[in-house]
Amino acid sequence: MIEDWRRQRAAKRIKSGDGRALKRLRWWQLPFRAIFYLPLPHGDGRQTIYAVDIPRRTDPDGGKARAHLYLDGRHHAESKLPAAFPVEGGTIHVAISAFGIKRCHYVTTSGAEHQLTPDPKSAEGRRARLERNHPALSRSIGFLSVLMLLIGAGLNLLQLAEPISQAPAIAENIGTFESPIHLPIWLNFALAVGAVLGSTERALRLRFSALDQLGK
Repeated sequence: MIEDWRRQRAAKRIKSGDGRALKRLRWWQLPFRAIFYLPLPHGDGRQTIYAVDIPRRTDPDGGKARAHLYLDGRHHAESKLPAAFPVEGGTIHVAISAFGIKRCHYVTTSGAEHQLTPDPKSAEGRRARLERNHPALSRSIGFLSVLMLLIGAGLNLLQLAEPISQAPAIAENIGTFESPIHLPIWLNFALAVGAVLGSTERALRLRFSALDQLGK
């Protein structure tokens, strides 16, 4: 029931495309734009290529970011995010977080999920190439990003719990909490920046969990 309601809402957000050509990604657009591809083969040897263009900015008219779907290089449809584009054999799901791309997957009618392939020139594509060419370094960076996120979000939440617990309603019913850690402002700021960088690195690999929500 809930899934049907979500699909209906997503369908209402979709608008037809205008047929314009997909512009190639420029290096200076790395912080502002991402492109993902989905090639779908046909039985006769032909191949349909879908591309999802995701600007990392809000729409000036609606206030929400939009994803643009291209079919064989031509603008086919667009939708406010989160988006669910019906395509051959399934649906392309797209969502973003405060740190980058949260989801860009092809979900078949049977329920199988496949992540779309990032453009090699995009930030996501460059991160994927690093993972292919230097897997050990990639794992180290991934581990470091999780560590930065855990330390930054964890320590800041621990300190934030103290003033929150002193609110009259909480203090009367639960009691107050005294944080065992009190860090200087500059260090708290550095930890917060580290947590953001950790979540941003994870977003380049389309990794998102409740842990990343804490780093927001």
